[in-house]
Amino acid sequence: MKISHSLTPVLFTALLCTLPSCKEKLPVAQNTNNSKPEKFSPAWKKSAELRYEVVKKLPHDSSAFLQGLEIHNGQWLESTGLVGQSSIRRVTPATGKPSIVKNLTGNYFGEGLTELNGLVYQLTWQHQTGFIYDAATLEWKKNFNYQGEGWGLCNDGSALYLSDGSNQIRVIDPATMKPTRTINVTWKGRSVKQLNELEWIEGEIFANIWQSDQIARIDPQTGKVISMIDFTGIDREHPRRSPDHVLNGIAYDETTGLLYVSGKCWPQIYEVRLLPK
Repeated sequence: MKISHSLTPVLFTALLCTLPSCKEKLPVAQNTNNSKPEKFSPAWKKSAELRYEVVKKLPHDSSAFLQGLEIHNGQWLESTGLVGQSSIRRVTPATGKPSIVKNLTGNYFGEGLTELNGLVYQLTWQHQTGFIYDAATLEWKKNFNYQGEGWGLCNDGSALYLSDGSNQIRVIDPATMKPTRTINVTWKGRSVKQLNELEWIEGEIFANIWQSDQIARIDPQTGKVISMIDFTGIDREHPRRSPDHVLNGIAYDETTGLLYVSGKCWPQIYEVRLLPK
């Protein structure tokens, strides 16, 4: 799977949408005065131990080996993996159908992604190369490089946070794409490895633990895991077709406080409400 890091990927575009379908939005609170919605302040922040309830089930492409999930302008931004099947795509939530698809060529294995200031950053697994796109059109803009493997990616509005499968999360300056510090993640004094897809939620980092149904809530200042949220059984009505089809994919709507979770090749994305346990 080794190829030149300086190679710019050839990206094929499939414009699959009509203008009306691209305007479909995720459910948000009504705002009758046309002002900017007030930021949601969730009650669960006051509790360490959390549970969830499923609010809605949304369709998802079961052939998509989901690596990264994000909400942007009412649609999903998704990164998918596997060599020869990797892509970045914009997806309409109501239908689960992609409106824009960019396929990665060569031996690139797509990994996590995040959107920051109108740009989408996408990782690859073992090539130490990432791609930057325009968030609205998914037009490729340039590459960036990093050391080690790329697994998950999120941002706090100014800095990027990158996981590599270890117990460490690197904080990266998007202006230089250089790390500024490293977070060592621990749970009850022990290192937590296999950190995968990341999402910044209300000042915390939520992280999928690869090959488990647990999502860790991480304090980004100390690296300590506040608690684990157990999603075992959320997809019980759809038996997994492969051991690789694990829970993976976290997105958060800060206007409603609703969380969205899914998995690799899962036929659904689950809209859930977090609650004190």
